[in-house]
Amino acid sequence: MNIDFGRTSSDYARYRHGFPQELFGALRERGLGGPGQCVLDLGAGTGSIALGLAAMGAMVTALDTAAEQLDELRRLAVRRDLEVETVQASAEATGLGSHAFDLLSAGQCWHWFDPVATCAELKRLLAPGGRVVLASFDWLPLPGNVVEATEALILAHNPAWHMGGGDGHHPEWEHDLGAGGFEVLEVVYSDVEAHYPHADWRGRIRASAGVAASLNAKQVAAFDAELTSLLAKSFPMTPMEVPHRLGFCVAR
Repeated sequence: MNIDFGRTSSDYARYRHGFPQELFGALRERGLGGPGQCVLDLGAGTGSIALGLAAMGAMVTALDTAAEQLDELRRLAVRRDLEVETVQASAEATGLGSHAFDLLSAGQCWHWFDPVATCAELKRLLAPGGRVVLASFDWLPLPGNVVEATEALILAHNPAWHMGGGDGHHPEWEHDLGAGGFEVLEVVYSDVEAHYPHADWRGRIRASAGVAASLNAKQVAAFDAELTSLLAKSFPMTPMEVPHRLGFCVAR
């Protein structure tokens, strides 16, 4: 697939719930991302992690390859009265100063990076004693639930999509970071229910890699119409409880 999240930035900013407060509470407990710390959030998108860490008092730089994503991030930062610097660049070649960041974060995006090149860049960027945090917040396709049905519909409209069927666990984090010279200190998972009205779920799915980030406008409209019918027929309760798995790992 030719993925461009810039094409769906409006839905991305409005409908993707982003990371729950449980993540930021866990980071706070570990002394990560607090006041006075310099943070670089890689693959920041519209700022779910970047804005959360800025709200904790960190000095945050948000990096992404899509200008449209960063535009939405800046709008959200202004709306929330938060300060976040933005940089348009790749995780593999940020162009930023060496050993400048106390915390490097990457949320819901590690799978888009070249792990070898990115780990080399992380080692260059990380200040002495600094930490790396990789995080995910994945929907869970369970037998008969709305996620399973939605994933089947995405695949029907976009056979090239290959990202369904996940269980929210990411063994590649430990593998990639370990191979890149990092010590993984801990990996933590917990289950969280997210609540989506029908309109919000449709927007959330449009903002995914398999729909508006890779299909044309006509294809997206056809998909959205079919999803609307599916929800009304098979999942009429709204808001819907959508199971997710929150995960994060901390490395040095």
